Amino acid sequence: MSKSLVELTAELVQAQIGTKDMSPEQIKAALNETFMLLKGLQNAETCGGAPGQADAKPAMSPEKSIQKNQVVCLECGETFKMLSPKHLSCHELTPKEYRKKHGFSMRQPLCAKVLSERRSASGKKRGIPENLKKAIVARTKKK
Repeated sequence: MSKSLVELTAELVQAQIGTKDMSPEQIKAALNETFMLLKGLQNAETCGGAPGQADAKPAMSPEKSIQKNQVVCLECGETFKMLSPKHLSCHELTPKEYRKKHGFSMRQPLCAKVLSERRSASGKKRGIPENLKKAIVARTKKK
């Protein structure tokens, strides 16, 4: 079973205390700095980027990031079929915040154009646009 960040931090600072005398303030500062560093490294490992990479400028222009067969994350430069909320959480962003930050409209799908077109065709095949229109008319009649 792997250790938590708090346990790792405590072990590292405890080893540091064993080699030199530290005041309570220095111990507190060392705990805080070590924990934040370990947390940054864990996030970088989980998300596949370097720590502090979020401050870098976008990998490419937003207009070019949504391509026919892939979408490029403007935070890290990785390519996907769809930018999932899970990946965006690695950059501490929600899909809404990502769209706002990079100037996309709120209705812009964060997926490859082929995938978006396939979903649209599938919805039309199932009759979603007509059913949606009927639902809107029924809802306005109730009011």
